[in-house]
Amino acid sequence: MEGKPRLSGTSEVVPLALPKGEAKLCELCQGVARLQCTKCRVTFYCNAEHQQADWVGIHEIICQLLVPIRTSTFDSLQQAGRILTHLNKVKLIETCRSVAQSKLSEGKHQEALPAAQLCLRSSKDVHGPRDVQVVPAYLLLAEANLGLGNLAQVTELLSLAQWAVLRSPEPSAHHLLHRNLGRLHAAMGDLEAALFNFANDIYLSSEEYGLDSIVPSVGYFLMADVFAKKGKMPITRSLYSKVAQTWHCHLTKLLQNDAPNVQNPNRLLEPSYDKVQRVEAHNILEAMLEFEQNSDPAQMALVAHCLAMLWFLEGDSLKALSFGSTALQASHLTPDHDLTQPIQGLMQLVQSLQTESPSGPDWSHRRFTGSPVSPPPQGFTRDEC
Repeated sequence: MEGKPRLSGTSEVVPLALPKGEAKLCELCQGVARLQCTKCRVTFYCNAEHQQADWVGIHEIICQLLVPIRTSTFDSLQQAGRILTHLNKVKLIETCRSVAQSKLSEGKHQEALPAAQLCLRSSKDVHGPRDVQVVPAYLLLAEANLGLGNLAQVTELLSLAQWAVLRSPEPSAHHLLHRNLGRLHAAMGDLEAALFNFANDIYLSSEEYGLDSIVPSVGYFLMADVFAKKGKMPITRSLYSKVAQTWHCHLTKLLQNDAPNVQNPNRLLEPSYDKVQRVEAHNILEAMLEFEQNSDPAQMALVAHCLAMLWFLEGDSLKALSFGSTALQASHLTPDHDLTQPIQGLMQLVQSLQTESPSGPDWSHRRFTGSPVSPPPQGFTRDEC
């Protein structure tokens, strides 16, 4: 049984020990603090529940990083000290952003709140409340609240983000804002407004990343969900097909680049997409595979092949073979299916690597460390996309 996370200690705040006129506020709710983290001694809480939520959400990771940021010393007030403090604040923002995104990708919206809140506060402190560089933090916190159903809070956060975006020509901020606005309107039942914002997300992200990029595919997927809610299944299937084709082309190219010397597939996933995007890719592809069950075998084969390639690139041979088998069975239901040979080639490649390293889990580790493997078997094509 999985144990509870280990928490830091707390001690009570003694008001008389504080400088005159200085009140300590809770890290999560900004209420009057009564407890103090005994490890860093610069973080405060109104009760033990908020201390526990913050520890699980982000504080365990950043506890000691907060000490030089929140402690004023003679050195920290000098120019070199101010530069170091600024760098620590930037590191704090990036750490909070990464943790919040990771938890959101796993559907842990409540746990993501502390990291998202601190990311926003720190971003405002470093960049100012209306700077476009604060927009990603607004969007993170909005996404966490959207997952918890706090629609009023989401509306307020997105309004603040929209105001900052209108002052900036930065295209990435624009497309992400429209994506989150679309999600908000979809949650509120305003499907036409959701479609409008998802269309803007697709247009702006295509302008920035290209028509064949995987970035706009998220907008297509979200738009497809809206059409499914409207009962327009032919449009939904058409959009899902667009998403599947984009991911299939992207993953095929990754395999093609590494086909002559499959030693370290995991490096191909960087900088193409990070852990959060991987989880998002799995969620999208698995949702489409479930949608296509018992309907279109050709589309099932395409999506299952995508998942097989994705798991192979992440070093999981068992899941790669499982989804490869699903793809192969679906392709056999479609006469003259052009994916049959590439699917068979991928499965033979995975099996050949397992044969070289029969110990199972060590297969992926051995590949990551760069040990030589045989070239891909016949049937793996390089000119699919």
